[in-house]
Amino acid sequence: MFMTATLEIRAGDELVQRLPFKPYRNSIERRAMQFLPGPDEPQTTNIQTPWGETLLCKYGDFIVSEVNAPKDRWPVAREIFEASYLEVSPGSFVKRPLTYLTPLAEVTGDPNQQVVIYTLEGRVTVRAGDFYLARGIQGEIWPYPKDKVETSLILADSLE
Repeated sequence: MFMTATLEIRAGDELVQRLPFKPYRNSIERRAMQFLPGPDEPQTTNIQTPWGETLLCKYGDFIVSEVNAPKDRWPVAREIFEASYLEVSPGSFVKRPLTYLTPLAEVTGDPNQQVVIYTLEGRVTVRAGDFYLARGIQGEIWPYPKDKVETSLILADSLE
């Protein structure tokens, strides 16, 4: 059986600049807490993500989770979190800016192809058909689960 080579994507790649990202509005309320270990404690921690990767969380970064799935957690770099999230009640946040998305299966042409995405917090490997590629406010990229796009986001072009 022929296997397609794994595609690697970094934020600065020419490919990312050419992709047809579309703007989506996110209204999902999430929980978040800032990672602030004491001076005698380790200043980084690894977070096991819902999609099976281990990402690095550094001092001051935020650990974000779904309200209805608190064990599904992922780190967000402090500067990105502070520029992107609005606290709506103590410990609860919504993302303010639009998220720009493009289906990874359209990028690869093969929904079964493995894609490695280099995020601010580490390297993530996903199956193209299960994820979109997301681009944030500072050009950072990350995989966004296809099922969450379909159930939790609204295409901003359709908002009037």
